[in-house]
Amino acid sequence: MRYNLFKKLHADQAGFLLPAVLTFMIAMAILSGAVLEVILNNFNTVGNNQDSQKAFNIAEAGENYYLWHLSHNATDFKDGQSTPTTPDPTLGYGPYVHNYVDGNGKTEGTFTLWIKPQGTGSTIATVRSIGKVNGSNVVRTIQAEIGAPSFASYAVASDSALWFGSTESADGPVQSNEGVRMDGPSNAEVSSSNATYTPAYANGGCSRGNCSHPGVWCDSSVTSPVDCSTRNKSNWVYPVASIDFNQVSSSLCTMKKVAFGDYSSTSSLASQSNACSQTPTTRTNAYIPQTSSGFSYSKGYLIVLRNTSPATYDLYKVNGENDTRSPYTSALSLSTVATGISLPPSGVIFAEDNVWVLSNGQFDGRITIAAGRLATNYNADIVIAGPIQYKDKNGSDAIGLVAENSIFIAPYAPAASSGYSSGSFTFEVDGALLAENGEVQYGENGDSYNYSSGYRSSQYTCTQGWAGDNQQMLFYGSVATRQLWTWTWDYGGSRCGNAARVTSGSSAGDYISGIYNNTTQYDYSLQYAPPPSYPVTSGYNILAWREVLTKP
Repeated sequence: MRYNLFKKLHADQAGFLLPAVLTFMIAMAILSGAVLEVILNNFNTVGNNQDSQKAFNIAEAGENYYLWHLSHNATDFKDGQSTPTTPDPTLGYGPYVHNYVDGNGKTEGTFTLWIKPQGTGSTIATVRSIGKVNGSNVVRTIQAEIGAPSFASYAVASDSALWFGSTESADGPVQSNEGVRMDGPSNAEVSSSNATYTPAYANGGCSRGNCSHPGVWCDSSVTSPVDCSTRNKSNWVYPVASIDFNQVSSSLCTMKKVAFGDYSSTSSLASQSNACSQTPTTRTNAYIPQTSSGFSYSKGYLIVLRNTSPATYDLYKVNGENDTRSPYTSALSLSTVATGISLPPSGVIFAEDNVWVLSNGQFDGRITIAAGRLATNYNADIVIAGPIQYKDKNGSDAIGLVAENSIFIAPYAPAASSGYSSGSFTFEVDGALLAENGEVQYGENGDSYNYSSGYRSSQYTCTQGWAGDNQQMLFYGSVATRQLWTWTWDYGGSRCGNAARVTSGSSAGDYISGIYNNTTQYDYSLQYAPPPSYPVTSGYNILAWREVLTKP
């Protein structure tokens, strides 16, 4: 038999190549599928990224919308609607759904809003905006604090120059429209509205010659507790925009209208064009009328904030003030107006007269007390007549005091902490204090109406001093003042009136009025939860924001 070698080789080769070709084709198919899957995944990823970014932009648009909304209606936390009546305890009022329409008129998606006001009368709200793109499951959520910064955004704010000595610490943000000498420690931003200024001698300047200094500065001779030459000055900022104290006047008018609007007997006055010049004799829980058509700095009302649940206050008419020093319990001549008064719905009490205020225990609530004689040429004061404390220092409780003129700590007030004795005490004042035209200070006033040996008069004298190591003052809150701010007056080695002599420390031998051993702490909760209807320093903006990685 003949054997054809060529045919055999050809057949064997064909049998060998077929599996190889099939294997190659399968491998190419798998590789092509993998490449195609990668490409499709990339397309999906790009698409999802685009949707994610678009959803974020839509959520951001929701925040900007409500910023605009609050700028036009500061008290509307329901997006112009009447429901729901009761807010969600976590998220607030909502959900309010809006279409997001682009510049070409195309509806790209929706943002859903939840609005939670910070507290009664507050201008600040937490707004959660949930952005969603049409045809996509991608959701992005932004949460922002929207509101107008209030005067309580600062630990100390002044229209005049400030001086923190080397023994004084600045706790919290400090702002002066003139300038700040900061010789003591500070833990937050210290700002001035001037690049340079010339401080008066009483505010740390020199007695003669050109004493110009930077907007924020310290004396080179100060080496303890912080060294002026080596301390961190990165949070000293100047010049910055000024704080407009003039707008407090309109804020007082607004608070008066708010007080009118709380009760039917005065609500019709709130909408009148001349509402702030109205002086009705009707008293409500929110509005306290003038004691008389005349005016006296030693007459007005005493408000005692009670530690009841729910919170209430007692109201007394002050018929006279006489700082007789012994006994202190007779400093105020009082007659009872009413007791156990419920707090008004708005959280604002407006008095058309001078106000004395103290708390009976720890006050559990949120209240702003305003004093103004808006319909007359007189300016009302607020006098702190004893300790003022609120219960929870986490933003849930707040006390605001807004005076058309000045806020004084009465010389007899510290003694109330110890049962009107001259022994040991810790005198505490909690609150946001704002003096529109005058000062926030202990006792004496550099202008007229000083506390003197028997009464507030125009005679200059040294009022009661408390210099013992066991006599302490704690201020917890915020101070804003047109002019001076101080808890202590130091007269050096000159004996004066009822000033107390300091026996230890760097001021040993000096005579002081006021509380020598004092601590001032800023209530950081006031930044986002100021007292009800507390005056604001500027328009609405986004105070803080963050992305929320969960959704309701």
